Amino acid sequence: MPGSGILFVVSTPIGNLEDITLRAIRILRESDVILCEDTRVCRRLLSHFEIERPKLLRYDEHIEERIIPEVKDMLDNGLKVSLVSNAGTPTIQDPGYRLVRALRLEKYQVVPIPGASALIAALSVSGCPTDSFVFYGFLPRKEGKRKRLMESWENEERTIIFYESPERIVRTLKELKGFEKLSGRFIFIGREMTKYHEEYMFERLEDFNENELVTKGEFVVILEGSRG
Repeated sequence: MPGSGILFVVSTPIGNLEDITLRAIRILRESDVILCEDTRVCRRLLSHFEIERPKLLRYDEHIEERIIPEVKDMLDNGLKVSLVSNAGTPTIQDPGYRLVRALRLEKYQVVPIPGASALIAALSVSGCPTDSFVFYGFLPRKEGKRKRLMESWENEERTIIFYESPERIVRTLKELKGFEKLSGRFIFIGREMTKYHEEYMFERLEDFNENELVTKGEFVVILEGSRG
């Protein structure tokens, strides 16, 4: 039987530090161990909220197979363990789902501490339908795979959401505009959401001028689905 410990999956701000919940602060303060992608980023967050107690342990996709048994040992010993990403909700386009899956299979307690999520925040202000959507994370790097994926969107009725980097955003938008059947759909772009230079754009795809885009920061792109 699994131990009495609990893994908390804790959402943290995607930019503005005021976007953390009171519950998240309490859980982080009460945690014995915090698993984090980058201990330096996590320490800055903890320092801001004057949280000093927890031990920090690096957790990313390169070492997760080694860390999972350690986490099980912690939970078997009754510890409270929190999983955080550098920003937003852990396991959503971030490491962690393999850990959660391994713990679920052995009936350990895993509890979500909800909060900020870039894709949901963007969707809520996008002006695109929200009743049915599909999230792709970051698009494939290989041109062939990326274009085949975009081609499949010609008949996709759900709202399409993906993340893009500043290095690739202009190229991606040009590729999207190359598909005639995507013409007429609205596209929403959120840049640096909740941060000082946040910016939101909403246009029909063919009217969007990607050459005027400020290519700094992280992007969330939302494309309206096919209307049939």
